[in-house]
Amino acid sequence: MSCCCRKAQSALKERARKLLHGFKGDSYAYGLGVMDKVGEFAKGFGHRALVVASHADWFRPTLDKVLASLDKWGVELAGPRVVPDVAPNAPREDVYRITTYILQSKPDCLIAVGGGSTIDAVKAANVLASLGKWEPEIEPYFGTGLVTKALEEHGASLIPMIAVETAASSGAHLTKYSNITDPVAGQKKLIVDDAIVPPRAVFDYEVTKTMPRGMTIDGAFDGIGHCLEVFYGIPADKYELCKEIAEVGIELAVSNVECALADPEDGEAREALGLATDIGGYAIMVGGTNGAHLTSFSLVDVASHGRAVAIMNPYYTVFFAPAVEPQLRVVGEIYRRHGFIDKDLDALRGRELGIAVAEGMIAQAKKIGFPTTLRELPGFSDEHIERALTAAKNPQLEMKLKNMPVPLTAAQVDRYMKPILEAGASGDLNLIINME
Repeated sequence: MSCCCRKAQSALKERARKLLHGFKGDSYAYGLGVMDKVGEFAKGFGHRALVVASHADWFRPTLDKVLASLDKWGVELAGPRVVPDVAPNAPREDVYRITTYILQSKPDCLIAVGGGSTIDAVKAANVLASLGKWEPEIEPYFGTGLVTKALEEHGASLIPMIAVETAASSGAHLTKYSNITDPVAGQKKLIVDDAIVPPRAVFDYEVTKTMPRGMTIDGAFDGIGHCLEVFYGIPADKYELCKEIAEVGIELAVSNVECALADPEDGEAREALGLATDIGGYAIMVGGTNGAHLTSFSLVDVASHGRAVAIMNPYYTVFFAPAVEPQLRVVGEIYRRHGFIDKDLDALRGRELGIAVAEGMIAQAKKIGFPTTLRELPGFSDEHIERALTAAKNPQLEMKLKNMPVPLTAAQVDRYMKPILEAGASGDLNLIINME
């Protein structure tokens, strides 16, 4: 990396740190070599912590660091063992299993050690353990603000939680979201509530050096998706903040993912991707995701969350283009600066500008061997398109339709969303119909 590039990266990282400090203050410990903060945070909540983490051999070094920190600060395990973590996409059954551990061990705090699925499952299990005497099923809590409503109604509170993130991806450790999957239906649903934001979080970017290639790409592109979708749909009064978030988060990811793939031990690149995805987490606390995230909820059996989001965002970009020209110029300049767009963006407007930016996003994906159409996903079929269209009409996911810069009603889904999904399946941007 040239001196000029190093200076640019250093400046980007400093902007990211400033944003994160303004967002989380001292409640969030992040950076290289910060794992010892887990015990310090736990001590502030009491003496007994229920830890949920993978028991896999490859994860043991990370778990050992967490347990050593707890021991150093005089915090003991609640229950007989570390609770085994969850399957990908946080299946509902794992939520109920963790709830049982919580009820049996009665901890002072919960510590989720893992990626987004683990953290989301512990958030949801915390809800059930705290409110289950009144409503023991998870379904009634899907939607926005329903946990807070129940807590206030019953005079209850959640157990303090520490989210220890281990993957540069979803930003789950910083946010009010819990994505839970019904594996029988193959459908993901969402709890959105400020009450489930972990009051403490730790992310030691060192641990991401062991992330596999596919997870590294999925995570980086998920971070881009968070920044991108929120920026597209943000109201005017939050535009400048989200512009700063998008500029920093997207550029950190776009400019560092290839470095992390070339050398997984590259600490500078791993730090950059950690910051990028954390900034993505900040983005989804300022505004909401929309189209690509909504579609991803119906692809849980064929793709990781980040992969589904990354594939679909270029296609939604074309659909949104006439409504988001200022945002497209900001995002397009990032991809142009890094060699993925060679067109004069100043000469383009509306749909054509959207196509240019979408093609830039697709160009980077192709360069690193990432799928750019849904049909490249093993197991994908037209049934997934129908599933996604049905889910988009579900009132529990209505927020995603409303968050879009071109809002849709359930009655408009077949007319406008179906062509987007068909374009995503085939790669043909011309199939997308813009609203007049």
